[in-house]
Amino acid sequence: MRSIHALLIGILLACSSAARAEVVVVTSTRSGPIELSREQAEKLYLGRSTTLGDGTPVNLVDLPNGSTRDEFYAKLTGKNPTQIQAYWSRIVFTGRASPPKEAGSIAEARQWLADTPNIIGYLERNDATPGLRILLRLP
Repeated sequence: MRSIHALLIGILLACSSAARAEVVVVTSTRSGPIELSREQAEKLYLGRSTTLGDGTPVNLVDLPNGSTRDEFYAKLTGKNPTQIQAYWSRIVFTGRASPPKEAGSIAEARQWLADTPNIIGYLERNDATPGLRILLRLP
C-alpha cells in the first residue's frame, strides 16, 4: 500500500512540475534587435499581425501537438487546444492568415530558430540553447 501511495505522489509531483514549466518565446541571436510584448506575441500567434511593432516582418514556428504547445497557447491566449484548432480553421478558411509553420520536433524547431533570422518560436525554458535569445517569458 505504501509503495502505491508513494507512486501516486511521484506521479502527481511530476505532473504538477510539468504543468508549471516556464515557456519562453525565442528568436535567433542572429536576428536584429527584437522587442516583443505579450500583446504583440498574441497578435502574431493568432494571425492578427505578421510584423513586429517596428514593421519588421517575422515568421513563426509552432511545436508539434503536445503539452508544451498546449501550455503555450493557454498561457498566451487563454485558449485550449480545441479552441485554437477551431480558431485557425476559421482564419484559414476565410483566407485571412496562415498558421505558423509546424516543426516536426522540438529539435527541428530549435534548429530553425537558431539558423533563421526574424523567425520567432517558443520552447520550454530548458530547451532553449545558446543560439537563441529569449524575447518573452510565460511562467
